[in-house]
Amino acid sequence: MSPEAPTAPGLLAVDLGLRSGLALYGQDGRLRWYRSQNFGSPSRLKRAVPAVLHSAGPLAWLVLEGGGPIAEVWEREALRRALPVLRVSAQDWRARLLYAREQRSGGVAKDAAGVLARRVIDWSGAPRPTSLRHDAAEAVLLGLWGALEVGWLAQVPPEVRR
Repeated sequence: MSPEAPTAPGLLAVDLGLRSGLALYGQDGRLRWYRSQNFGSPSRLKRAVPAVLHSAGPLAWLVLEGGGPIAEVWEREALRRALPVLRVSAQDWRARLLYAREQRSGGVAKDAAGVLARRVIDWSGAPRPTSLRHDAAEAVLLGLWGALEVGWLAQVPPEVRR
């Protein structure tokens, strides 16, 4: 799950929080890498965001799930870089990727996200996780939603669908 320097601009999906999930997608709509990162405090997050964006390589899009002060930190840095941002709520991306029965509660949705994220990881040829934290799994699916939204994928790949 270590980041690699991409050649073409990618899409970085961030499941926001002091512990954030991160997932980078290529323009082919495939996942390049994913991870969970614990920033620990708002001040450490604020200092780390520029480095995270830089290490992701050239970016065409930043996709954020959530809002509030943490989202504002990411958006300010994206604005400084002239990087377009898509913000979405968990309910919106889940509605596109999960069945209604999988969205009845947050816990059920997180479990379903883990299963679907593993399918995306396999389809993309990304390294398989030994364990997959909820924030990383949700970032993987948030990135898939983003790839669909920006037109890098026309539909959810059949290998990922259940």
